[in-house]
Amino acid sequence: MQKIKIEIVSDVVCPWCYIGKRRIEKAIDQLKDQFEFDVSYLPFELNAQVPKEGQDQKKYLANKFGSNERFEQITQHVTSVAATEGLQFDFNKQKVMPNTRDAHRIIWLAKQTGKQPEVKGALLKAYFEEGVDLSKPENLVAIAVKAGLNEQHVWSLLKSDEGLAEVITTEQQNQKRGVSGVPFYIINDQYGISGAQPTDVFIQALTQIGSEVESANACDVETKAC
Repeated sequence: MQKIKIEIVSDVVCPWCYIGKRRIEKAIDQLKDQFEFDVSYLPFELNAQVPKEGQDQKKYLANKFGSNERFEQITQHVTSVAATEGLQFDFNKQKVMPNTRDAHRIIWLAKQTGKQPEVKGALLKAYFEEGVDLSKPENLVAIAVKAGLNEQHVWSLLKSDEGLAEVITTEQQNQKRGVSGVPFYIINDQYGISGAQPTDVFIQALTQIGSEVESANACDVETKAC
């Protein structure tokens, strides 16, 4: 079966990243009988300047968007869109805008044990639906453990610099690739899809890319005849 590699650049405090995750997962589920998918999540820090202890979320976003009214408009809109994908956003529950670097280090760790999609999804759900404060290490550990990671290893990571260089290097590589906003999807190291596209757009793009790869593989390596 033809394999399609998908690298998803995103942040755990990005609402459209959560919506996009659900949409591309639906696309993958519909195409799983045609292609094999290798999915991984790459870091992006939307609010890298936020201190480690976090900031008041509403105040931070109202300032970022320009006003409290604009904050309400944007969060209500994204909440209604999320609901169409079966996601129950609740911005009233969430009080803290965290610095997400430690969350990305945990997501990097999860890749080593094959639990990355579960951990990524759990962090997004905790932030957007459950109002969990992701600035607190004990909360990060609890989420990661529930999603399948080893508690001792997660605590060890948070108390050290494990994964830090890898996260920073990957972010720099993504910048060089031209990734300036998220979510961003890199397919087979050469195709880019920007934004939380509708599921049918993902299906069409992945089908086309998969078919192109299949056609290329059908060519004779020596004569280049297809």
